[in-house]
Amino acid sequence: MADPSSSFVEDDPRVGPPIIPRDDLQARIAELGREITTDYAGTKPLLVGVLKGAFMFMSDLSRAIDLPVEFDFMAVSSYGSATRSSGVVRIIKDLDLDLTDRHVLIVEDIVDSGLTLDYLRKNLMARGPASMEVCALLVKEGLQRAELDLRYTGFTIPPSFVIGYGLDVGERWRNLPFLAEYAGE
Repeated sequence: MADPSSSFVEDDPRVGPPIIPRDDLQARIAELGREITTDYAGTKPLLVGVLKGAFMFMSDLSRAIDLPVEFDFMAVSSYGSATRSSGVVRIIKDLDLDLTDRHVLIVEDIVDSGLTLDYLRKNLMARGPASMEVCALLVKEGLQRAELDLRYTGFTIPPSFVIGYGLDVGERWRNLPFLAEYAGE
């Protein structure tokens, strides 16, 4: 962990080694930004960030998109403070903007079972957008219990619990500039 902004975790046994370093994250996000710019040319997409985990990814992604974009945020929960999804999705903060006839791009931090994303997609489609796609930074291998149909994916990772770059355990480690496996207590 040579990154000076992560020195606070060097001796923390709960933070495993980085699985996706900062440079790899930024390179892939730049690629995603170019793809989205091409695909949405001539439109003004509405990026819908799923809080709290996607805020760092959405911030970097929006700067990599060479189009005028608008932002809104939604908070949903199926984890609480646990490291496994409960399967019950709750909307904690709804959108402020109307989606009618908008080109919506849902920005997700991580997709594991796909159940939360499936719920979110159905909920937002009922609001009449012109189009809706998903950009997920991470997809966990082998945990899907719903059809994902992701237009944009950053990385596929093993089914371990990860922290950093917006992802947390009990609100900790979101500010790591890389993704690491959470080694537990």
